[in-house]
Amino acid sequence: MDQNALINGAEALLDHSILRYRGEPVGTAAACDANPEAANYHECFVRDFVPSALYYLLKGEPAIVRNFLVTVMELRGQQPVLAGHPRSMGLMPASFRVVEEGGDEQIIADFGERAIGRVIPVDSAMWWVFLLRAYTIATGDCTLVHSAEVQRCLRQVLDLYLRETFESTPTLLVPDGAFMIDRRMGVYGHPIEIQALYYGMLLTARELLRDSGPEARNAPTEEALTVRIRALRGYVRRHYWVDRERLNEIHRFRGEEAGPEAVNILNVYPESIPEWMDGWLNDRSGYLVGNQGPGRVDFRFFAQGNLLAIIFGLATREESHGIMNLYAQHWDDLVGEIPLKICYPAVTGDEWSFLTGSDPKNSAWSYHNGGNWPVLIWPFVAAAVRTGRLNLAEQAVELLGRRIERDGWPEYYDGRRGSLIGRRANFHQTWSATGLLVAHELMENQSSRELFDRFSFSGEGPVL
Repeated sequence: MDQNALINGAEALLDHSILRYRGEPVGTAAACDANPEAANYHECFVRDFVPSALYYLLKGEPAIVRNFLVTVMELRGQQPVLAGHPRSMGLMPASFRVVEEGGDEQIIADFGERAIGRVIPVDSAMWWVFLLRAYTIATGDCTLVHSAEVQRCLRQVLDLYLRETFESTPTLLVPDGAFMIDRRMGVYGHPIEIQALYYGMLLTARELLRDSGPEARNAPTEEALTVRIRALRGYVRRHYWVDRERLNEIHRFRGEEAGPEAVNILNVYPESIPEWMDGWLNDRSGYLVGNQGPGRVDFRFFAQGNLLAIIFGLATREESHGIMNLYAQHWDDLVGEIPLKICYPAVTGDEWSFLTGSDPKNSAWSYHNGGNWPVLIWPFVAAAVRTGRLNLAEQAVELLGRRIERDGWPEYYDGRRGSLIGRRANFHQTWSATGLLVAHELMENQSSRELFDRFSFSGEGPVL
C-alpha cells in the first residue's frame, strides 16, 4: 500500500467535495458520486462534515470550519412547525444546500422534511457544539465563541436539550432515525450514541458559556450543568455498562421489585439476555449496551456510542480499556475486513421484521444492521490512542487502506466480515475519505491528539 498515494487520493476527494457560497467554502458534500442513491447526498450534512472539519483544523485550514459554524448557526430555528407549536431556536438542520435563484445564491436547510421517515435530527446541534470547541482549541481564537450571537445560540441549544419532559432519568429520549442510525432499527428510547454525544455537549457547553451579558439571564448555570453532567455520567456507568460480573448480576435478577431497596431498579428480566451473550465476554472485556430503559436492555454493541464514550470520558478509564479489549477479543466480528462494524450482531428473521419494519436496506449484515462503515475509523483511532492501544489503531488503518480507494471510497460495506461493497452504497463518499485522513493525522502527529486529550475520564477537569 502506497501511503502517500492513499492520502493524496483522499485529499483530492475532499477538495472535490467543497461547497461554496458566494465564493467562500462553507462545507463539504456528503458524496461526490455522480449518481448517488439519494439526491440529497450532494448537500452538506452536519454530522458528515465533522471528520472533514477535524481534518481541516488539524492541517491548519480553519476558515471553512468557521464559515460552516456560522452558516449552520444562522440556519437554526428555521424548521417547519405544526400549527399551534412554538419554533425552537436551538434546533439545527440535518443538512443544507446552496441553490441559485434569480441570479443570487441561497442556502436552503433541511430539518428532516426531505429525509427518509421525516425524522428531525437530534444530533446536529450536539456535533455543532463539539466542532465549536475543536475550532477554538485548534486556532486559539476565542472571538467566535465569545461573540454575543454564538453565546445566544449555545443557550438556545441548552434550552432545547435540557427542557423538562416526563422523563425520570438524566438521559435524552429520542425516536428511531434521529441520528447516524437514520432508519428504523429499534433504537428508540435512550441509545448510547446519543447519550455519549449529549454528555460531550454538556461538558463542552459548561466551559464555552460566559456568565455575563443579557443572554445569561434565566439560562442554565455552570452549577446546573455540572449536576446534569454528574447525573448522566453516573446513570450511564451504572445501567449501561456490562462486563462478566455485571452480566452475572443481571442473570440472577429478581423481577417485580419495588421501593427504595430494589436492586433491579429498571425491572429487567434475566430472560431478556440473548443467547449470543453467553461466553461473549471474558474477564477483561466489557462495553456499554446499546439502549436501556424500563424492562428493556438492548445488548447489541454499537460502535459509535462506545467509541465516543471513550473519547469524551463518559466511560471510566477501566471501562475504556475493557471496550478496547473487546475489540481485540472479537476482531473478526467487530472489525472484519473493513473497519468498522457499526452494530453487532445483526438482527434477523422475525426480529428484523419487527424492529426495522421489514426494511430491505437494513437487511442482515447490511447498512446500519451490521454493516461496516469506514468513517468509524477516526473515532476508533482516537479511542485507541486515548487508551494506549496504538497496535489496534495501526491494524485497523492498514486494513482500511488495502481496499478503500481501490473500491471507490464506498459509503459502507456488507457481510458478516464487511467483505462486500454495500449493495446501495454511494461511491466517493466524503466521510469515508476524511475518516481515514483524520485517523492518519492522529497516528502520525501527536499534537493532533490535543483536540481529544482534554476530556477527563473523571469529567471534573476543565475542557478548555
